[in-house]
Amino acid sequence: MDFSLSLHEFWIPLGQILLVNIVLSGDNAVVIALAARSLPPKQQKLAIIWGSGAAILMRVVLTIFAVKLLTLPYLKLIGAVLLVWIGIQLLSSDEGEENVSSSDNLAAAIKTILLADLVMSLDNVLGVAAAAKGSMPLLIIGLAVSIPLVIFGASLLLKVMERFPIIITIGGGLLGWVAGEMAVTDPAISGWLEANAPYMHHMYVGPIICTAIVLITGKVLSNKHHQKSA
Repeated sequence: MDFSLSLHEFWIPLGQILLVNIVLSGDNAVVIALAARSLPPKQQKLAIIWGSGAAILMRVVLTIFAVKLLTLPYLKLIGAVLLVWIGIQLLSSDEGEENVSSSDNLAAAIKTILLADLVMSLDNVLGVAAAAKGSMPLLIIGLAVSIPLVIFGASLLLKVMERFPIIITIGGGLLGWVAGEMAVTDPAISGWLEANAPYMHHMYVGPIICTAIVLITGKVLSNKHHQKSA
């Protein structure tokens, strides 16, 4: 086997996939940690394992259709709306709710993780697919290696959140930022925005607006929950 050929056809693309996954796993780890933060320790581990595994599996499946999916108009806009809603729900959730069983909490956490990962993966997988250059073995190897990255990142964030609750707010804001980035790059409006409102792309106006919506709405709803429980 020609080493230079294998280097350019396998090792360099694999390195690119791993790098992309290291960067992208941060979003998934934030979602998993936010959704699982109110669960008992044992159920936190279950939520992390199931959520992380499902997130990677969805990326593998979605990457196969990534190029076609991301060219569909309005798909990213719908995803952005869902991501904003998820961010608001995570920030406004009532952690003191006592009338919900632990099993219901675990199921709800896993559903939240799956939905958020599905939405974010629509955008993330495009970079992974490009790095793989059509090689399915490379894609599967790269994504499989990213599983411990997501699990470790979520576990670490859970511990940090316990000591620094501000991380929860930052995580919710991150989801809003990702939603804004998705919205302004939707094929249905990206051309019009570039021609008539280029600042939406170049000055991060879209991400800033969506981040503000998540943080402000989440804070208002959270205060209402606390007032009702007081």
